[in-house]
Amino acid sequence: MMTRHAIIFCWVLAIGLALFLLLPLVVIAAASFSPTPVFDLPLSGASLRWYGRIGRLDGFWPSLSLSLQIAVLSTALSLVAGTLAAIAIARGRLPGATALGTLLVSPLMMPGLVLGIALLQYFRMIGFTATWSALLVAHLVVTLPYVARTMIAGLSRFDFTLIEAARTLGCTYAGSVIRVMVPALAPSFLISGLFSLLASFDNYPVSIFLTDVRSKTLPIRMLQYIEEAPDPTLAALSTLILAGTLVLLLISDRLVGLHRMAGTAD
Repeated sequence: MMTRHAIIFCWVLAIGLALFLLLPLVVIAAASFSPTPVFDLPLSGASLRWYGRIGRLDGFWPSLSLSLQIAVLSTALSLVAGTLAAIAIARGRLPGATALGTLLVSPLMMPGLVLGIALLQYFRMIGFTATWSALLVAHLVVTLPYVARTMIAGLSRFDFTLIEAARTLGCTYAGSVIRVMVPALAPSFLISGLFSLLASFDNYPVSIFLTDVRSKTLPIRMLQYIEEAPDPTLAALSTLILAGTLVLLLISDRLVGLHRMAGTAD
């Protein structure tokens, strides 16, 4: 058994690591209130002027709209395709099911730049030049592993005899799935959808190879802006994105509970 000193050391180490990981976010949030046009902590005062400039950034609204469209649609498609694939792997007797599950999550093991270059070359080879559609397909490749991995883990603990029991009570197969399986797997759906949405919205290394001059996602537009005119406006925008992520986590906690989501992700 661990001694008291060892437990205290582990707690101190865990708190120190958490602070180390969160400190850059705190610095960015503090810099967004800088009264001067440089990335500086507002030690002598604070200002909200940079938040007011967010909406006036060149190309901000089209980029935000594009990122939201791609993120929401790719997440929805990933939830459908990833869940069906997970059911086939967990429930069916497919030859090579383990290899198929590994193949579904393989994009997570590849560097984003390599995946982006590979998709660019593939789209060029088949003559696929539609930017919006190319981004959607690429983000589907990025988000599908999150759904597949989480749903396979969730379905491995689901008792499929409950569906058969519901059918004996008069439910159709589709009705039993909706009434029995979907509520039981709500944490899996929520955590996989949340990860997929954030991974798509924040994706840069794959999107950079597939955008053009007129269609740029928000992360690419932000990087372009910081190269042209670095000021705390981007810190303010980053703080708003961070706040939105925290709101999503709070909503998830209220709907399902973070402890159940953490258990689903194991």
